[in-house]
Amino acid sequence: MEQLDRLIHEPVRLRALTLLSGVEEAEFSFLLKALRLSSGNLSIHMRKLEQAGYLSVTKKFVGRVPRTAFSITPAGRNALRRHWRTLDDMRAGSEMKQGRSSITAKAPSLPKRKRHPSLRGMPSG
Repeated sequence: MEQLDRLIHEPVRLRALTLLSGVEEAEFSFLLKALRLSSGNLSIHMRKLEQAGYLSVTKKFVGRVPRTAFSITPAGRNALRRHWRTLDDMRAGSEMKQGRSSITAKAPSLPKRKRHPSLRGMPSG
């Protein structure tokens, strides 16, 4: 079984990559609000992902306002896919060891409800 990518496994970075995997790019201000982080905290996490080659950064000016946007790279998308697959494999392996499978597990059945006496003889629907 593959090992988890510790860089991605950190919750903030996992959330950031998961968000970026669903869009072409996202601006710093959007990620700041979506992830509920301080600017400095977000910058550090995004820099680590950029250094690993998992995302790319685009800096531009809109008028005189600087804009920073992030997008997931093919390497980042592959790393995220592997990470989720590894988590799924770990979960499936744990369920098998405990003698249950998420595919064959059944919910407990509920007791039959008795019909109210005034409804007896009426078709059930």
